[in-house]
Amino acid sequence: MAARSHRSARPPRRRTALVSVAAVAAVGLAASLVIAFGPDRDTDTEAAGKAGATPVAATTRTSAPPSGAPQGKKPSATPSKSPSPSASKTTPSATPTAEPTRPATAATGRSGSASGELAGRIRPGVDYTGVATFYDAGTGEGGACSFGASDDVMTAAMNTTDYEVSKACGAYVRVRAGGAAVTVRITNECLSPCKPGQLDLSAEAFAKLAAPSRGEIPITWSLLSPAVSDPLSIRYKTGSSQYWCGIQVLGHRNPVARLEVRAGGAWTPLPRTEYNYFLSEQGGGCGGALRITDIYGEQLTVEGLPVRPDVVQRTGVQFAAR
Repeated sequence: MAARSHRSARPPRRRTALVSVAAVAAVGLAASLVIAFGPDRDTDTEAAGKAGATPVAATTRTSAPPSGAPQGKKPSATPSKSPSPSASKTTPSATPTAEPTRPATAATGRSGSASGELAGRIRPGVDYTGVATFYDAGTGEGGACSFGASDDVMTAAMNTTDYEVSKACGAYVRVRAGGAAVTVRITNECLSPCKPGQLDLSAEAFAKLAAPSRGEIPITWSLLSPAVSDPLSIRYKTGSSQYWCGIQVLGHRNPVARLEVRAGGAWTPLPRTEYNYFLSEQGGGCGGALRITDIYGEQLTVEGLPVRPDVVQRTGVQFAAR
């Protein structure tokens, strides 16, 4: 019940000792009407009706990969000549079988923004500063990007911050120290104590910049869009089928920002893992058309590639040089 008005009232004047019953009843009725229909009562009722429960934000979980998918094992730090946890980073995939003669693809291109609007931490046209260390990268078999063995020794491991859940995988960067420079491809992740901006170079790449005895040197580095002669390739992960698949892009000139599958008549983006595969956990789009987007916004559509686990299937397309 709304409160009555608190206006001060003067004491009633005593005019006569006798008050009629009718007068008392009239006063009582008037007071009841004021209480029942006062404006405060309606206002409080309306406010109470509008008040609602505070909504609770929904959360989603990504289920663990099935037996064919790795759990993204983290390595322990095993420095060689420098603090370098990259050397023991293990790859979750088996050695692939190359299939270099399959060009069954179709491509559509879309000019993207030169500023790299889809880029993450590593952006085109930006110089980054940090330090370079080195480790024995070997053939790259154990790299976190899951590329597998390679004859390319000009490689590097990216610090975890700039690795950005494998978004840096396959990126080419130009590293400079003093008057020397070297181009490397990101194939691995460098865990702590690697700091933001730091690159853990292969021993061969570090030697192009400074004497190995220095162990650690200050550097600047920036993203490249180099000349490459081969088209990019696609690989399905171990255990992939029509019910679950992991898809990897190999040999791309520019960093990959997104991979989509065509399922149910629409393009659906797939989540990316730290071991550099895009997962379709319910099997949607596995074996169907793929759409790959680089950080500049250029899109390539690839069709005609069946689910063949651990087989490198070459396409007929490649991102444009920037």
